[in-house]
Amino acid sequence: MRGVTEAPGANNADLPPLADAPPVADLPLLDDLMPWSVAPLRFGRSWIVAPDARTLRSRWDRLVAAEGAEREALFRPSRARTPSSAVAALPGQRTGTVRWARESGPCPEPVRVARGPFDEQLLLPDHRLIDTARPELWRVAGEPQLFAVEQGYVPGAGGPALLVTAALPEGRSPAGRPGRIRPLFRRPGGLELNLAPGLLGFLGERYGHEVDALEWLGWTVAAARPSPAGCRVPLPEDPEVWAAGVALGRDLVDIQVRGALSGTKPRLPGGRRPYVRAAVPPRPEAMTYDVADEALCLDEGRISPVPAEAWEFSVGGARVLEQWFAHRTAPAEPGSLDAIGPAAWPQEWTSELLDLVTVLALLGAREPERAAFTSEAAGSAGREELRAAGVLPPPAGSRRPASVLDHQEEGPEGQFALL
Repeated sequence: MRGVTEAPGANNADLPPLADAPPVADLPLLDDLMPWSVAPLRFGRSWIVAPDARTLRSRWDRLVAAEGAEREALFRPSRARTPSSAVAALPGQRTGTVRWARESGPCPEPVRVARGPFDEQLLLPDHRLIDTARPELWRVAGEPQLFAVEQGYVPGAGGPALLVTAALPEGRSPAGRPGRIRPLFRRPGGLELNLAPGLLGFLGERYGHEVDALEWLGWTVAAARPSPAGCRVPLPEDPEVWAAGVALGRDLVDIQVRGALSGTKPRLPGGRRPYVRAAVPPRPEAMTYDVADEALCLDEGRISPVPAEAWEFSVGGARVLEQWFAHRTAPAEPGSLDAIGPAAWPQEWTSELLDLVTVLALLGAREPERAAFTSEAAGSAGREELRAAGVLPPPAGSRRPASVLDHQEEGPEGQFALL
């Protein structure tokens, strides 16, 4: 890409040159362009999240069967939550609101969450168990909502600065650094874009066609660059550069949400597909990579072909595959609820791992293209240009959650919650 730093494998030979780049500090922050953001969730107790629903139901039943001091010890009280805490139900969830010390009912239906980058697990959606649940996110979750998760800044770390998920995200990077969660829509049902007023109009005039929400999201995923102040988003002057970034970003978003946009499950090119070559043992202890054979090894279990791009794919300085494996094999304290889990490695985990390998391989193969859009900001609209256009600063109200009045939410001890 002329005017944008070239990267190996990038398809950028036909794009025209760009103007000089403005100073990096003049590039607009994503925080101004998508003004409403929410801090990460804080579960507070690890036993309320697990890769499978059976484990969560077993843990719930064990806790409900306990009484007195044993129940409190298993619960793992924190400053935010104890068995005596009075807490309202989460939006959209039919869970009890009596104090947990008196809870005796059945386990609520677990919900899917993104516990970390590309690691979807299940959560007990009970507000009495979650230290900081961010109810404002629960009110807007569900189709067609997408969450842009800005990764916590790690100097020198490679990988994307912005990820997208349809599942409710925890929002923390693998290194534990807090990022920001930015819903694409401010209201349920895909209503009211979470964008600075006037931004899409400005982009439409700049590129000569109407720009919609998914086009914006595609560009941002392709081009957002990390900085200590948060993600910065270059807005190039040339429509061809914008179109190329949008095309790449749409592909990246679709891969990240496992084909939900295109309706086609991600697959490796050339008919390649990872298979289990040797069965995963009942309790694998280590994950390694055999470069020569392109094999992912879980002790004596082997999966191949696994492209090197999948093994090396990192977010926030941590390999995604290693983090995924650690979440399923980390030792737990004997007698704790965390210790309740599958007796052996479930077949479902292997299927999830095969899908994850495909997703990471596809994303990793296109990292050089993505890096080409983030490494330079030539011709970008600066903050002053956006101020002159009336896009910046965004109004104060756009940084707060929208009013959502169609959710009936139960308050503590069965009282009606006023929103």
